[in-house]
Amino acid sequence: MSRLAIVLSHPTQYYSPWFRWMGTHTRLDFHVFYLWEFGVTEQRDPQFGHRFKWDVDLLSGYDHEFVPNLSRDPGTHRFGGLHNPALGERLRAWQPDAVLLFGYAWRTHLDLIRHPPAPLIFRGDSHLIGHSPTWLKRCVLRRVYARFAAVTYVGQANRDYFRTFGVSEDRLHFAPHCVDADRFLRDGAIMAAAARLRAELDLGNRKVVLFAGKLVPAKQPDALLEAFLRLAPADFALVFVGEGPERAALEARAAQAPGSVVRFLPFANQSEMPARYALADLFVLPSGGLYETWGLAVNEAMHLGVPCLVSDRVGCQRDLVTDGETGWVFPAADPAGLESALGRALAELRGDTTPLRLRIAARIGGYTYAQATGGLQSALAQAVASTP
Repeated sequence: MSRLAIVLSHPTQYYSPWFRWMGTHTRLDFHVFYLWEFGVTEQRDPQFGHRFKWDVDLLSGYDHEFVPNLSRDPGTHRFGGLHNPALGERLRAWQPDAVLLFGYAWRTHLDLIRHPPAPLIFRGDSHLIGHSPTWLKRCVLRRVYARFAAVTYVGQANRDYFRTFGVSEDRLHFAPHCVDADRFLRDGAIMAAAARLRAELDLGNRKVVLFAGKLVPAKQPDALLEAFLRLAPADFALVFVGEGPERAALEARAAQAPGSVVRFLPFANQSEMPARYALADLFVLPSGGLYETWGLAVNEAMHLGVPCLVSDRVGCQRDLVTDGETGWVFPAADPAGLESALGRALAELRGDTTPLRLRIAARIGGYTYAQATGGLQSALAQAVASTP
């Protein structure tokens, strides 16, 4: 049995359940090396604007350890934010047959890429939608990715990214981005919590358009609000869930349009999110630029049967949201396009949505931990086979 070391910046609400699933459902011998304690110790997130830690279990069910981070300013916001000089020694002591590395853009990661104790597997989710890399970036990243024996890709836009930087087809293995689907089921507890939210927000019988995430310019919550206010649908409400620098301006703008129903909920921790999705009839992720490398909130909403409206700059769009089939898509740079797509979505949601929800269930059914693990095991086999 091959031994796989996994190197990841910090525990996350998306990857920790996957590791637990692998520990329960496979015989894979793996050990996770974390480089920072964000998420499991209370720390301040500058975009959310307050201190928090995730309220779901991120550490049980799989073997792991924290490698001391000696950075003066720890975090993933800067190259030197991950500085773990003991990682190499700890990896060599564990004697892996391969190392799965998440990302490359930190000091510790580049040290590991230069001096790997075993063949390397890469996992990232970047894309080049609406962007062309410079000649220098092409040269640098071709050299970086050439150091990896195998690469996993999360979706089609991410696959195109790796091909652009010289990763050959035979080194690419599909391990899709996915979430813990068991947490996003319309059970009695979630539906009761959603009903309480509906009453607290005084939504009446209105259907709900939901935005959930950091209220930052890159996610374009202001564009969504303006599109909703222009349409002014009397039978729908718009609900924002989250915190961020845009919140005050959004609240002020909504107050100028008392004829529309717009509500704001604070940041919701992980255990609270399923009820917020269950409240929704439509989830909107209008992000622009290169900000939204995937958009795992779309996975979460779709597992609950909620259709999604996304911009064409959202990394998961080509995989999960097909316009008119499993949701709606608009050009990220076109506010009129957002309004048009939102209008089409609201019109369809006023009718029978059963066919739409069946298509959503069929699409998201291919993005699970089982599929991701199969791709990882394929990459691992290739990496091990590459050992001289």
